[in-house]
Amino acid sequence: MLKKLLFFSISLLIFFEASGQACPNLISPRDGDIDVPVDVTLSWNAIEGVPSYFISIGTTPGGRDIVNEQGVGSNATFQPPLGLPENSQIYVTITLFFFNQSNIVCATESFRTEDVTTAPDCTPITNIEDGDTGVSVFTNIRWSYAPTATGYRITIGTAPGLNDLFDGDVGNVLSFNPPFEFTPETTFYVRVIPYNENGPANNCDEISFTTREVAPLPDCTNLVNPLNGAINVPLTPFIEWVPVPNATGYYVTIGTTPNGADILDNATFISNATFVINFTPNTLFFITITPFNESGAAIGCGQETFSTLLGCGPYLDVATGEFVDLHPEFEFPSVFSFCENEEPLVLTAPIIADGYRWFGIDQLGNSSLLSEDRDLTVSEAGQFQLEVYDFVTQPGDVIECATLVDFEVVSSEAATIDRLDISDSALGLRVEVIASGNGDYEYAIDNIDGPYQDSNVFNNIPWGNHTVYVRDKNGCGITEESFEQDLTVEGFPKFFSPNGDGINDFWQFVQPEGQNIVLTSIRIFDRFGVFLAEIDQSSQGWDGTLNGRDLPSSDYWFQAIDESNREVKGHFSLKR
Repeated sequence: MLKKLLFFSISLLIFFEASGQACPNLISPRDGDIDVPVDVTLSWNAIEGVPSYFISIGTTPGGRDIVNEQGVGSNATFQPPLGLPENSQIYVTITLFFFNQSNIVCATESFRTEDVTTAPDCTPITNIEDGDTGVSVFTNIRWSYAPTATGYRITIGTAPGLNDLFDGDVGNVLSFNPPFEFTPETTFYVRVIPYNENGPANNCDEISFTTREVAPLPDCTNLVNPLNGAINVPLTPFIEWVPVPNATGYYVTIGTTPNGADILDNATFISNATFVINFTPNTLFFITITPFNESGAAIGCGQETFSTLLGCGPYLDVATGEFVDLHPEFEFPSVFSFCENEEPLVLTAPIIADGYRWFGIDQLGNSSLLSEDRDLTVSEAGQFQLEVYDFVTQPGDVIECATLVDFEVVSSEAATIDRLDISDSALGLRVEVIASGNGDYEYAIDNIDGPYQDSNVFNNIPWGNHTVYVRDKNGCGITEESFEQDLTVEGFPKFFSPNGDGINDFWQFVQPEGQNIVLTSIRIFDRFGVFLAEIDQSSQGWDGTLNGRDLPSSDYWFQAIDESNREVKGHFSLKR
């Protein structure tokens, strides 16, 4: 199914009235910044669903005199390979690239670079190391960008410190093809000296290399499948290029950015074709193929590009300005439960799709396939995953678009009511339900239909006959227990006066008329909770002393437990 996710406005995006399409803003440097380093790496906020960006940089609004629509893939950063001119207003234009749709040119932003006041540092030669042997007579010289440099001077000689073969300014470039072939089996000496308006770099190192026997270098080649610029390329393509007659092999580099090698990094092939497994969908790829033989690699081979299928998305439908997502959309609970000692739990995927996969997850996070049916029978608790997928036909391929969700299965059971702790207050009874069991419980009193509450304590309950209910939230049953609570009112005196006058000299439970309450324990505490005495139901009662010493007039508390293990708490007064 198609799911369309409408664009929403956020502060980092600007919108064009003509197209309704969101464009990125520069993050570093920002529009209007000044004193920006000339070797700055530009970055912008990535826009979801955009396969690639093209960037143009110039010294006039919309200009391209520094960088002319350089593709950078889906990477939202770019460093100008030759840096930027100093003390200049720089204009940056980002273009959004789409498959089979018109590109979108975003608004130009600008900033001003710093005023460079020092000469550049030296820079290393990158394609030849000092002391190399067996170097091709057709070799060129390549080096890294030297920050703040505006040009480079090259010297080439046949002895250390000599420049008898070449000594000249090659301009603001990063490579140089000598206007001659190097003599075979000869040692040469090369130096690269960056410079700017403040002068040249000082004391740059000279390197030497020795050439091999002469032999013709192979020519460059071109893609045959897919063709340069192709779109909707299958995710597992067969890549083929024109064979070069005198090549013994090919170096292949593939990346998702112009200078990237995240797919293949200068991999060697002896044939002119290869399979590449599982490309990322909706992505622009950059490929460079360089033939080589015993004399060396072909020189100056260009980079080509191709784009993979749109895939499952989300990707942008430029015609509607909306995202399209081909992953199945559904809601699935994160927790399920089954009742112990009952039938196993049967789960069903909530939508009709082309396929299903149920996985169990062990304690180490490893998954194992349990079923590929729409239903899954679960007999034990644990962590699980459901994957629902549809097959989507796209040019040259059929792909699987899947949605994966995590869920947990817990076991549960009806509660066991262990006891009821009951105490009185001025406004009525306080009832605490002590329950146990492997479940998640809620509580109600006097009505099996509720309302239920998470707390197991009920306050201000009137004296009399009541029933408490404990319900398992996972549907595994309701447990109930009734109680009659009139002891505090009728059985335990509210006060006594142990003054020896023969009236209320002892505090003791009085059996209510018509009842036969059997108490197994009556314990007495002071108002701080300090235990004072324990009396038997058949004894005379408590005389208000502790270790033979009269206790003062005050409120005291009692705890009584009957033969059904019901607990009653309350208080009374001692008066002297």
